[in-house]
This record gives sequence, C-alpha cells and structure tokens, in this order.
Amino acid sequence: MSQDDPSRGTPPPGYGMPPGYGMRRPTNPLAIAALVLSFLGALAPIGLVLGIMARGQIRRTGEGGEGLALAAVIIGGIVSALLLGGLILWIFVLASIGNGGFAP
Repeated sequence: MSQDDPSRGTPPPGYGMPPGYGMRRPTNPLAIAALVLSFLGALAPIGLVLGIMARGQIRRTGEGGEGLALAAVIIGGIVSALLLGGLILWIFVLASIGNGGFAP
C-alpha cells in the first residue's frame, strides 16, 4: 500500500454505525404532557391517567417517551394518593370540629 492509496485510514468494509444510532424516534407528546401535569398538585390525577394512556400509545406506535410516561404514572399516583389522604383528613377534622371536637 502506497501513501497515495485513497483507502488508507478508512475502516474495512462492513463497519458502520452501530445498531440503534441514526434516526431518533419522536417522543410521544402525551407522555410529556402527563409528566408536566403529574407535578401540578390538583392536576396530578389527570397526569396519572394521561401517563397510562401514553404508555399504551407508545407500545402501539413505537414512539419514544416510555420513561417519561412511566415517571408520570408513578409521580401522578403518589401525588394523587397524598391529595386523597389530605382530603380525607380534612373532612375528618371538619366533621369532628362540627360535632364539638374530640370529646369521648
């Protein structure tokens, strides 16, 4: 091989981009919206539902965003449970105050 050889310094044929590189899959917009709503307190139950819907869409279409949708489901579930617990506690406290307190 001489120094004028144009193939010098190039990889042997058959080498290219590893699988998985190149075109990126688009991120599911429902997954993004679900994650944002999951953080917004009273809208967390909507984020939970949208996250579940986004996961179904992602399985059908092969879009990206599975991690976002899963995070929305987890965060939305936790925040929704905390909201529900706070609501039940608030109702209990109001009911006990209306009945004259915690008298035995």
